[in-house]
Amino acid sequence: MKTGAEQQKNVQDQDLNQLRKVRREKLADLQARGADPFLITKYDVTHHSQQIKDNFEELEGREVSVAGRIMQKRVMGKASFCNIQDLEGNIQSYVARDNIGEDHYKDFKKFDIGDIVGIQGTVFKTKTGEISIHAEKIQLLSKSLQILPEKFHGLTDTDTRYRQRYVDLIMNREVKETFIKRSRILSSIRKYLDGEGFLEVETPMLVANAGGAAARPFETHFNALDEDFKLRISLELYLKRLIVGGMERVYEIGRVFRNEGLDTRHNPEFTLMELYQAYTDYNGMMDLTENLYRHVAQDVLGTTKIVYNGVEMDLGKPFERITMIDAVKKYAGVDWNEVETLEQARALAKEHNVEFEERHKKGDILSLFFEEFAEEHLIQPTFVMDHPIEISPLTKKKPGDPDYVERFEFFMNGWEMANAYSELNDPIDQRERFKAQEELLAQGDEEANTTDEDFLNALEIGMPPTGGIGFGIDRMCMLLTDSAAIRDVLLFPTMKAQGAAKNAANNAAQAATVATSANPVKKAAEKIDFSNIKIEPLFEEMVDFETFAKSDYRAVKILACEAVPKSKKLLKFTLDDGVRKDRVILSGIHEYYEPEELVGKTAIAIVNLPPRKMMGIDSEGMLISAVHEENGREGLNLLMVDDRIPAGAKLY
Repeated sequence: MKTGAEQQKNVQDQDLNQLRKVRREKLADLQARGADPFLITKYDVTHHSQQIKDNFEELEGREVSVAGRIMQKRVMGKASFCNIQDLEGNIQSYVARDNIGEDHYKDFKKFDIGDIVGIQGTVFKTKTGEISIHAEKIQLLSKSLQILPEKFHGLTDTDTRYRQRYVDLIMNREVKETFIKRSRILSSIRKYLDGEGFLEVETPMLVANAGGAAARPFETHFNALDEDFKLRISLELYLKRLIVGGMERVYEIGRVFRNEGLDTRHNPEFTLMELYQAYTDYNGMMDLTENLYRHVAQDVLGTTKIVYNGVEMDLGKPFERITMIDAVKKYAGVDWNEVETLEQARALAKEHNVEFEERHKKGDILSLFFEEFAEEHLIQPTFVMDHPIEISPLTKKKPGDPDYVERFEFFMNGWEMANAYSELNDPIDQRERFKAQEELLAQGDEEANTTDEDFLNALEIGMPPTGGIGFGIDRMCMLLTDSAAIRDVLLFPTMKAQGAAKNAANNAAQAATVATSANPVKKAAEKIDFSNIKIEPLFEEMVDFETFAKSDYRAVKILACEAVPKSKKLLKFTLDDGVRKDRVILSGIHEYYEPEELVGKTAIAIVNLPPRKMMGIDSEGMLISAVHEENGREGLNLLMVDDRIPAGAKLY
């Protein structure tokens, strides 16, 4: 027995199929009449919508030619209106039978929402004061065979928005604005660095040795050479080779690839900018970073004060500078200057519930303390300086303090935004650092570097004192566009493949004759085998209704989801509970779900549990999952409900 929702969906699917069938029939009719729009190769556009609106006084009464997608259409006998959308926005057109001719008007009435048209006519203002075009000619340039999302609800499903960015750009103007702004950010960065005498260069993406960062690479095989290669995880080692070659100021903006998880701040391919400047150190990199961020914000946004998720950050003030040791002392209450041995470090970690591994040294544990207690507090622009040598294999030691290096990380909004060094140019020291990395690799650290002999040879040729820095461009774009997730600033983020079965089904649906409501296609029900399932016994103890009613179960919308650093199990959810849009709940379900699968879904949570600290984060409730045992292994399904249920709806 099908539910009401299932029946309604079937009816909707049948309606959509019928509408698609009608559009294909319209195309076939046009083609039969020798009016195939897909044979048109060009259309002369003289103006865009916003240009006409901004220059109305100059253009009133003049002839213009525009092109775009029909987003609205009102047919009224002998005269109609349509609204078309182009790059800059949208504009209304008045289409009258007497002006364009009876045959063309008949064709116009058959146009659909989503069709792309060219309109030639004169600029005027309607009685209601709306700047419009009085059409003299209208031409169908491309037929839309699909149905756009309903205009009032738009395209809101997160997964569909990312997979079909082309529809997202059509339906959501703010999305297009975000990517226009991203382009301007990149242009502004280049303009600033070019003005400072830097050269933009390009280095290999396909490399034999993926070094320069702590990350697991993607691996591939090059058939022509019969050799294994990796996709680069960093830009560093090749750019330093150019410094050796005498190119004193270089930068590259390019894609790098890291075989890691997906969450709101991580994508396996992302845009990194690295730059290197000879004859300076990490202090010079701090000055450059501060000036660059200030320049880009002013250039793109017109202000040095930015707001992200309701929090204002001021790029106009001098950026704070603090050592990692002082940050841990400030936010964790632990003075690392008093920690002399690895045993002391481990004891402190256990005392403060900081998880560490057997291979971790004293400096590694200091870094773990910083990540656990300090990072989240670094909201305003802050340089965190002087990292332990164990986590910085390519950095110069601090003179007089060989346990630490001249390195900083730049933080905003609690996020690492950039990473910079006084670059190591001692080839003997560098070889020893590579050896230490090789040992970590042998111990199972998949992110450790391997020795790069050609890079060592370059250092032996001689590299001048050099400052270098890497910027996460995507995170910068997130902050400057107030975007909640990295996928919101990537045109085509990495998504799980739909699969061959789904693609085959789509192809079949396109090619097959569409079923009518009188002859619907029946979908075979999925058969699920529960024969090996074990469930927990039902509770024997009864609970009275009043006690049950004290638990506040609510529908919640998953606004964001990300993996919790240093935890293999925990996912951090940001939820809309109908009252707040920032409720945070942690759930140990990462084994069963990737974060990107859950964003945009509607789940059920208990919201009146007292906050519980997990990995240093307050978890404000509990998401409800269904747990069972299958073949001796625990299975879990997060309870997700119909997205039409509003946030905050209470369960009884």
